[in-house]
Amino acid sequence: MIEYSVVVPTLGRPCLRACLEALATAEGPPPERVVLVDDRPLGSPPLDPPDDLAKITDVVASGGVGPAAARNLGWRCTHTPWVAFLDDDVRVARRWRTRLVEDLAEQPPDVAGVQGRIDVPLPPGRRPTDWERGTAGLARARWITADMAFRRAALAESGGFDERFPRAFREDADLALRLEGDGWSLARGVRRTAHPVRPASPWVSVRQQAGNADDALMRALHGPGWHARAGEAPGRRARHLAITAAGLAAGGLSLVGRRGLAALAGAGALAGVAEFAAARIAPGPRTARELAAMTATSLMIPPVAALWWLRGLYAAREARPWPGPAKAVLFDRDGTLVRDVPYNGDPTRVEPMPGALRAVALARARGLSVGVVSNQSGIGRGLLTRDEVDAVNRRVDELLGPFDTWQVCPHRDDDGCRCRKPAPGMVEQAAAELWLAPHECVVIGDIGADVGAARAAGARSVLVPTRETRPEETVGARVAGDLETAVRYATGDVPGAALWR
Repeated sequence: MIEYSVVVPTLGRPCLRACLEALATAEGPPPERVVLVDDRPLGSPPLDPPDDLAKITDVVASGGVGPAAARNLGWRCTHTPWVAFLDDDVRVARRWRTRLVEDLAEQPPDVAGVQGRIDVPLPPGRRPTDWERGTAGLARARWITADMAFRRAALAESGGFDERFPRAFREDADLALRLEGDGWSLARGVRRTAHPVRPASPWVSVRQQAGNADDALMRALHGPGWHARAGEAPGRRARHLAITAAGLAAGGLSLVGRRGLAALAGAGALAGVAEFAAARIAPGPRTARELAAMTATSLMIPPVAALWWLRGLYAAREARPWPGPAKAVLFDRDGTLVRDVPYNGDPTRVEPMPGALRAVALARARGLSVGVVSNQSGIGRGLLTRDEVDAVNRRVDELLGPFDTWQVCPHRDDDGCRCRKPAPGMVEQAAAELWLAPHECVVIGDIGADVGAARAAGARSVLVPTRETRPEETVGARVAGDLETAVRYATGDVPGAALWR
């Protein structure tokens, strides 16, 4: 059975109730948890989920951090292999839960996310307005989080949503491009979700021009061809810039007495605005209200778009890939830092792996905390004592350390503890001792259990294979040829895509 959670970031709008009621009454296996991320300012009135969801719903307050950061907070509160994101203004179809499970069950391991199909109901009996047509475009968009399910492992490895995107715009396309660059693929499912058109001010199209700053960040992160890879249209930005430049030229030329040239530039700007307004008016209902709104906003949009674009280019001039450098590196011990001597209790047999001293020193030199997370089932099996394991660890500290935290699991495979890798307990405890969150750490190890523990905790990981590494453990993992390269990924010097296997 597919286990999944649902994350809904919200500003507490009235539409949230309908969204949650549709989810509560949908047919099919229920989510393990529903995480409602309240992104209003702290101290807002509490949110009240429907009775049918109350027992499985966690409400967490993010304090107005924006949709990308709110989604990250939401998925990090989950533990299921899949996390489905819904916007608070959608309504899932009657059989949505059944179809979601079917969508996820048929996906191969390299699929990071599966998008639902969005329906935008438009008013019958008339042509849609400019705002309604824009909302209807969501039905054709790729990878939008109005209804998108991701593998939790893919979110952990990618760092989730880039929190530098402050609006509900482009953060979904950015994540999709990063996942595809890392070797994952994305799919489209059969489940359906309705996205009604919300009421909006006539000036909403002017406010939406803030998205040009997000486009500037996308260009800085993914290059000028990102539109085609993300399935997005480039829009009219070039024309807006030309209109704005012509208008500014008209004003400047007029001030210096070049009235003929000023008139020519002004005519060009007005012609551009007229063409833009006509293109927006032609497909619409052409009511008096719509004509007035399109005329007024068509005058304002080009300079506002240009201002946001230039502001975005300046802000993104030194942007680096998300999520950037880690704050800590957590190493596996045997087979990663030191040669694997089965059930070793003798400090004299400790021998560092090639490059281990240099790799640990590099992490420290770059300001990262360093720790060790190590399964030692020999204690539980009666083959070692804890004192013997501690003596070996002290020798590792002498040769490579000191390390900022040591986490040791003494349990056998069948003890069912939460600390033995691939369980997340040691990674979570190490992060806590370092006063960090797990997602601020990178786990480096040599077998699949190390990767599994990192992903379960929400941390990133790098596999440095040895003879003990099984081929199937490298599938879908970031793989480095040596410890130093793995650390350079944690410091941000080597991009994740360069390591993806």
